Amino acid sequence: MSKDQDTSKLWGGRFTEATDSFVQRFTASVTFDQRMAEEDIEGSLAHAAMLCEVGVLSRDELTQIQDGLGQIRKEIAEGNFAWSVELEDVHMNIESRLTQLIGITGKKLHTGRSRNDQVATDIRLYLRKAIDAISAELSRLQLGTIGLAAQHAHTVMPGFTHLQTAQPVAFGHHLLAWNEMLERDYGRLQDCRARLNQSPLGAAALAGTTYPIRRELTAAALGFDKPTENSLDSVSDRDFAIEFCSFAALLLTHLSRMSEELVLWTSAQFNFIELPDRFCTGSSIMPQKKNPDVPELVRGKTGRVNGHLISLLTLMKSQPLAYNKDNQEDKEPLFDTVDTVLDCLRAFADMVPAIRPRAEAMREAARRGFSTATDLADYLVRKGLPFRDAHEVVGKAVAHGVASGLDLAEMSLDTLRGFSSDISEDVFDVLTLEGSLAARDHLGGTAPAQVSAAAERARARVEARAAANA
Repeated sequence: MSKDQDTSKLWGGRFTEATDSFVQRFTASVTFDQRMAEEDIEGSLAHAAMLCEVGVLSRDELTQIQDGLGQIRKEIAEGNFAWSVELEDVHMNIESRLTQLIGITGKKLHTGRSRNDQVATDIRLYLRKAIDAISAELSRLQLGTIGLAAQHAHTVMPGFTHLQTAQPVAFGHHLLAWNEMLERDYGRLQDCRARLNQSPLGAAALAGTTYPIRRELTAAALGFDKPTENSLDSVSDRDFAIEFCSFAALLLTHLSRMSEELVLWTSAQFNFIELPDRFCTGSSIMPQKKNPDVPELVRGKTGRVNGHLISLLTLMKSQPLAYNKDNQEDKEPLFDTVDTVLDCLRAFADMVPAIRPRAEAMREAARRGFSTATDLADYLVRKGLPFRDAHEVVGKAVAHGVASGLDLAEMSLDTLRGFSSDISEDVFDVLTLEGSLAARDHLGGTAPAQVSAAAERARARVEARAAANA
């Protein structure tokens, strides 16, 4: 036998030739799937309890397995567990150690299951915990965003289309637009959790098992809503992982849009906000620099997460039923997506409430660019002028403002009346920034009272579901 070969495999009875050492390393997953050790132990405990309930294991054997898995859990938590690539994956590492600890009874644990349904169960348990942790961080970001918005219901800034000054809005209104994106993300995440919360345990390799198992017992013990319906689909389904990565790609897309605005707003050209120093870095050569590294890095990580989504879609697109070794490639993209999402949310949840708006700079920017031009057109319509005629009148007034360097609110009444005799003294009520905000006093509008009410509704939604999940 070659020194590059090894015959000690838990599944080695069928084979007459040992696995090449390179192939052994190439096909092993324990270097990354060991992070599911806790979920693997949880699933094994539930499976063992069910086997005892149906008479496959004795009470004494169940106790031995429970004690052995408890010892393994302790060893892993303390960093004393010896992981082995030769044992391929987290499942066989734990099973082998269990057999070392309790003898032949350890070999009985795998009765009525396969690594196929075992890994399908583990990954659902792992992702369910990750979703709950991400949900908490997402809610924390929302509450921080809503809180800052409530403080700035009256703070005026320019709203943009095409990155050109369009109309005045409240800074709080802009922040609540961010929250609406996050609220949809939260809903998608909960949809994903609901669909993944079915137990594949008991599907075995692909066709179920001849043992008298009771899948509803293991499903309930593991907190699943119910067992999956079809054994073939149970072991081969990775829709839940793809759906989670789809959620993550949309979330990171939203965080990237927010990041882009933060990067712009912190620049000298905008000067709308200041980020605390702890979220920024300096330059090795330019001493004046304060770089918004956190939003820039979150913006960059969006491509990474989008790539993981495409990776999983491509992984599954040509697989016949049921399980294939390809599926081992699902974990690294999924694990990295979980880590990236948690890190980005933590960074934003810490950073957003600490944003310091420069109210005067935003107000001055809103005053430039004729941001109340639409208000003047609406004013003329209310005076009886058709909108297209009003649009032309205001366009001529803006052209005059460009030539003279005057904003609409800075022009005299006589100058404005030169464009339309329908203009009266009351026009200045709509040409001010505050007047423009106050005029949009409807649901979803940017009037300060509406912004305050919207912030309160948003806060109540997030706090109510946090209380329900407590």
